[in-house]
Amino acid sequence: MGETAGDGVRMGRSSQLTDRVASWLREAIMVGELPASSFVRTEHVAARLGVSATPVREALMLLHGEGAVRWEPRRGFRVVPLTRTDVDDLFAVQAHIAGELAARAATTLSDDGLADLHRLQRELEAAGERGELGRVGELNHQVHRTINKAAGAHRLASMLNLFVNHVPRGYYDRVPGWSDATTHDHDAVLAALDARDPAAARAAMDAHIRHIGALLADHLEQRGVLGPSPGDTAPDAARASERVSRVRRA
Repeated sequence: MGETAGDGVRMGRSSQLTDRVASWLREAIMVGELPASSFVRTEHVAARLGVSATPVREALMLLHGEGAVRWEPRRGFRVVPLTRTDVDDLFAVQAHIAGELAARAATTLSDDGLADLHRLQRELEAAGERGELGRVGELNHQVHRTINKAAGAHRLASMLNLFVNHVPRGYYDRVPGWSDATTHDHDAVLAALDARDPAAARAAMDAHIRHIGALLADHLEQRGVLGPSPGDTAPDAARASERVSRVRRA
């Protein structure tokens, strides 16, 4: 039997706790719940998620390898500041891989698979009209999973999942525009798949992923989560630092 921690993260004895804790930490860093340059207190995270300290330490080592935190001797793990460039880069890589998978799916997806995609999209749009944003997120995941699976490129899809793990899907209903983008951007993707047009499918999927990435980056900037990117002008960097400072004081 598993148990659900206070913030809704399901932790079970048979689950891969380290991966689940790592997922929670990535999301907390991405949305600013664990602020830039702050130290991650192992015991606090363990208590919040209802797990022992061991999977938390193991998860932090994973994030250290990813560059999301860094280890400082005798002090612990510190959150590495996140910038707009980081978010844009994350979604640029996702867009490239997802676009290639969509291009391949355009020639391999069965007629039944296309029918399933259209059914899922209709359900997604209906959920959006009812304001059920959580359900929209679930159906969006199913749409993309169906396309990725149809591509018949298991290793490429696995690579995509590594980057998708950094996207705060638990905040799907909190990012302005995400639900609308999911509802409308899929039209071009499905049209390209219907036409069995790999180039159009690649372009439509690439544009969709970059669009939702830009919406997330805008949201994080408005909340003061993102720091200045390399190459920012002094005024830009000062404004970004001030936004972060205001959020911390709030």
